[in-house]
Formats: sequence, structure tokens, C-alpha cells
Amino acid sequence: MSEQLIVPWDIDGTLEDDFFVPQYIWDMSEVVLTHYDLKVSNLEVITTKADKGGLIWKMDTDKGPFSLKILHRRPGRSRFSLGAQEYLVKEKGARVPPLYKTKSGENYVEMGGKLWFVAEWVEPLYPVGNDLEGAKLLCHALGEFHRLSKGYVPPKGSENPSRIHRWPKSYEKTIKKMDWFRNIANVYPEMTASKAILAHVDMFEEQAKKAYEQLQHSSYYELAARGNTAWGLVHQDYGWSNGQMGPDGMWIIDLDGVAYDLPIRDLRKLITGQMDDMGYWDVNWMKGMIESYHEANPIEDALYEILLIDMSLPNEFYKNVKEMVYEPTLFLDTEVETLCNTIAETDKSKWPAIEELREWKGVKST
Repeated sequence: MSEQLIVPWDIDGTLEDDFFVPQYIWDMSEVVLTHYDLKVSNLEVITTKADKGGLIWKMDTDKGPFSLKILHRRPGRSRFSLGAQEYLVKEKGARVPPLYKTKSGENYVEMGGKLWFVAEWVEPLYPVGNDLEGAKLLCHALGEFHRLSKGYVPPKGSENPSRIHRWPKSYEKTIKKMDWFRNIANVYPEMTASKAILAHVDMFEEQAKKAYEQLQHSSYYELAARGNTAWGLVHQDYGWSNGQMGPDGMWIIDLDGVAYDLPIRDLRKLITGQMDDMGYWDVNWMKGMIESYHEANPIEDALYEILLIDMSLPNEFYKNVKEMVYEPTLFLDTEVETLCNTIAETDKSKWPAIEELREWKGVKST
């Protein structure tokens, strides 16, 4: 009889209880925990990825608090991230949660087509302030993470996720989708947000084309040629919740999605996301964030140029409207209309800010 596979239990997002876990997964957890030398007195659901089949519990045990986590990705992909977590702790002394081994010395248990693992529950952890000083702490921790992750070689049986050579394709995809957005808005002119998208998409498409051209004429290909281990890992989902203050400094958690890439992508996401939240491209914030990152992981001139090019993409517009291709009649509402107009207004302060960063020599000393 084949083993039951773990599948998403809230694909359409209609489940009202965010902490609901199917009984068969609770049953599996009991079996998984027999592989560990731990006496569990309480198991508390902390968060679920019900749309993907992932889950985190907090466990009270005879040896202190631990987390039990189901990784929703393919087992080979999850082996990569768990290997990275072990490498960062054991080889580099990084502040990421240490894994707790099974009785047989493994990093995980495979069940239901997923990898399950136990890690130390680091406490206390708390978010840094949502201000410039907090942002600097986040960026310094990110730079340290990138620097320490260099040299990681995944264990056998792992996938080898790398985005280092995918930048041109990613830029091309952004350009292509702009035409899709335009066509869909033209097909649904009666939808509230269509007018706003049509008002701005030409401008953002031109920005994407220019950024792609700049990438092609930059040092990107020379940098990418250095290879995976030379650059190390990016987190891919780094922000105020995944970088937190704890014992002895900043800790980075939730490493499930780490991959090889040019590290500047994480920093760019953090900066542009913050500028979007603020509704204005604040150069002082940007300089402070870049300087703090640079202190922990020096940014060479060629990589700094890639950072500015990646900022030049219409990242926030693309990120916020790309879901329209799936269900335009539901997506193109008043909220999206307001969002598009706000992004376009914020964009006006973006270009003088990038130009000032281009002229700024604060970090270009490597």
C-alpha cells in the first residue's frame, strides 16, 4: 500500500481557520517524532502554508523548545536548503537555527512526499523597529548572511537551484508580461483598473526595456561566470519578519527558499519594497541601508551597478499586477486601480534617487 502524500488543504483560500491541520498530518507527526530522541509534551501550530502543504509547529520537550517543520517544496529542493542551514551553523557559526538530528544522525525525516525537520527554537526573537535604524540592522545581517554562505556545496541528492545565470530571462519575462497586461486591459475595458493600467503600462514597459539593455552592457556576465559557490546564497524572502533580533545579535530564519544568486537581489528587494511602503524614494534611507550591508559584505563597483540596474526595473508595478493574467475579472478592481496610480506617483521620486546613488561614492571603495 502506497504512502499517503501531503497535499495542500486550502488551494482556493476559503479555509477560515488559519491553524487547521488535517488529521492525517497530525497522525504523520506522531510517526515522525518517533525518529527523534525527544519527549514532546505539547505541539502548537504556529503557522501553516495550507495552499502549498507546509507547516510549522512549536514543540515543548524534555530538552527545551524546538520547531517541527514540514517543507512544502520537493524533497530534493528541501535537501538543498537544509544542507545550507547546517553549513551556515556548523561551518560558519551563523545565527540561524541549528538543526536537531534524528536518532540515526539525519537532518530530516521524509514522509508524505515531504521533508520534515526539527530545529532549535531560538528565543527570545523580536522584530527590529520599522525605522531607518531597524532597516540598517536588517541590511547588516543580510550582508553577513551572504558573506558566510559563500562556499556552500549541497549534499548529494539535492537539487541545485541557481538564479545566477537567469537574470536576462527574468528581465525578458518582465518586458513580455507588460504586453500581456496591456492586452488584457484592452480586452476588459469595463473593469475599474483597466484604465489605470493602460495609463501607465507604456512607461513601465519602456523602463523594463532600458533596464534590460543596461544589464546587457554591464559586467553582469563576468560576475555570473564566477559561479555559485563564489557568490553563495540568497534568502529570497528576506524582510522584517525573517530577520529578527535575538541572542547575541540578529538572527535569520525561514531558510526554506535559499538559492544561489548574485546577493544584490536580496538587498534590492528589501530596499525597493521599503520605498514602495513609504510611498517615496528616500535617498537617506537607501544610503543607510546600502552602507550597513556594505559593512558586512563589501559591494564591489560592478555589483553596485547591477544593484542600480535592478532597481530600475518596474519591480513594484510588475509584482502587484502580474496576478491579473489569471482572473482579470476578479483582479481588476478599485483597489488595483488605486495601487497602480500610487506606484506611478511614487515612481516620480525613484529616478532622481537612483541618479543620486549613481553619483554617490559612499560604498564604492572596494
